[in-house]
Amino acid sequence: MSSPARIPAISVFLPSHNEEGNVERVVRSYLAELPRVADDFEIIVVDDGSRDRTGEIAERLAAEDSHVKVVRHHVNKGYGGAVISGIRAATKQYVLLCDGDGQFDPSDLERLTPFVPEYDVVAGHRVRRADSLIRRINGKAWTILVRVLLGITISDIDCGFKLFKREKLEGMDLRAHGAMISTELMARLAGRNAKVIEVEVKHLPRLTGEQSGANLKVVARAFKELIALYRELKDERRARE
Repeated sequence: MSSPARIPAISVFLPSHNEEGNVERVVRSYLAELPRVADDFEIIVVDDGSRDRTGEIAERLAAEDSHVKVVRHHVNKGYGGAVISGIRAATKQYVLLCDGDGQFDPSDLERLTPFVPEYDVVAGHRVRRADSLIRRINGKAWTILVRVLLGITISDIDCGFKLFKREKLEGMDLRAHGAMISTELMARLAGRNAKVIEVEVKHLPRLTGEQSGANLKVVARAFKELIALYRELKDERRARE
């Protein structure tokens, strides 16, 4: 079996809200995987105001291994807030966003690393989503909508498994605090002429914990933030003309 393509250094950040049943398994999986693909690495657990033992478990893991760091929100800031904190906390040359719910296989990072440094963003594409039918339908409809409004071409906009060059993220003014963060992130990267490729990855069933993506408040916030972003980008295009 050939060795995976290696990168110099990587920050992996895990947005996590009420993931006490997943956080230790996910962190330990990355501790086993990352030495295979990187010479230097850090794992950042972003505890987004969890009401369970997510933060406590993460702090214990950090005390056991210096590669693990913890960012804690005292109140829940939403998925977007957790992603923003993870990006700001990352210090290595490459940055991997991976949702902390255990639905992505850390070994799939080996599918992404061969495409750097040629690409600025290597975005995961879930071949078969391990979600309910309604979540899959909503996800497809959302992707079509943002492709039409914002001209984003990737086919799985909300996949929570993406590898970035950190230099492309520096100084980025991200504002979405809900599920719209993935769309905003890719739209602003497009504005920076980031070179993007999609790579197929596995999507695993959630073993424990609850999903919040179909929550009506989450959906309403996403549409509100999408409209605001569309108007902002439209005004920026007009100003350049």
